[in-house]
Amino acid sequence: MPAEWAHHARTWMAWPAREDLWGDGLEEARLSYAELADAIAAYEPVTMIARPDLVAEASLYCGKGVKVLSMPHDDSWTRDTGATFVEMQGGGLGAVCWRFDGWGGTHPGLDEDARMAGRMAAQAGAEALDSSLVLEGGGIHVDGEGTALLCEGSVLDPKRNPGVEKAAVEAELRRLLGVTKTIWLPAWLRDDETRGHVDNLACFAAPGKVVALDPATAQEGDKEGLTANLDRLRDATDAQGRRLEITTLPLPKPKERQGGRLLTRTYINFYLCNGAAVVPAFDDPADQKAFRTIAALFPDRDPIQIEANPFLEGGGGVHCVTQQQPETQAPM
Repeated sequence: MPAEWAHHARTWMAWPAREDLWGDGLEEARLSYAELADAIAAYEPVTMIARPDLVAEASLYCGKGVKVLSMPHDDSWTRDTGATFVEMQGGGLGAVCWRFDGWGGTHPGLDEDARMAGRMAAQAGAEALDSSLVLEGGGIHVDGEGTALLCEGSVLDPKRNPGVEKAAVEAELRRLLGVTKTIWLPAWLRDDETRGHVDNLACFAAPGKVVALDPATAQEGDKEGLTANLDRLRDATDAQGRRLEITTLPLPKPKERQGGRLLTRTYINFYLCNGAAVVPAFDDPADQKAFRTIAALFPDRDPIQIEANPFLEGGGGVHCVTQQQPETQAPM
């Protein structure tokens, strides 16, 4: 499976549609999605999936560089509901279609989103690769050289994959993604409703290089778990036998969302597109440190900051609302 920094053919997104999710924040969410799509479109093609009745609206909000595609869907988190694209042996594009169950039943009734991966595969002309595993795209990160980061909480969740053990997960990742080494993180942010998406905790910046949250900047309820994650990464080697070089990012100050739970605000949830690194901003004193750190990790990319609080009100971030399709060679 190509790493996220491999050259993209396009970015996929989906237009916010669920009034019961966004409430009074729906308009602000749509403005933020359009802003992000337009920023990415300056570097690579963007396809915005929109419900048939919202195609015209999405087209008006987004710039000319964004292609709006009519497709039934329920929610707007293509990282989790969309296909995970891979390069097939011998060239050509594959699309892993994980099972989707509304994040372990947290959000039931998302039947159209459960079909999104297959529909994206067909639109992209990719070979659909079905999996029996319930796994959202935000739950996995790879280095492109055989190593994957996962968090135990989401992937081994008994509401998602009852009775499934690590060995079975690893075998499925080997079959579909070519992963030969999996690094399991034990802890997640306490109010993360995904119960452990790794794209909130740690990610690869390059083969052998990982970015992770700094426990010293965490609240007491998260400090111990994030320390355990960092210890796990420090003890780990990747698929090539390398010890990991680790860079840490601070956490912004906690902020409550509607209903009293904390927003899952983390700078790890950034997105790489062709020629740019899109960094979340939270109107927080730590924004500039995170921005400088990520910019230094990717010196050949333009750093762009996007206000991420509106995404967080719906439950995700910049990385959660995007899904990359890698550019692949034609099949031999």
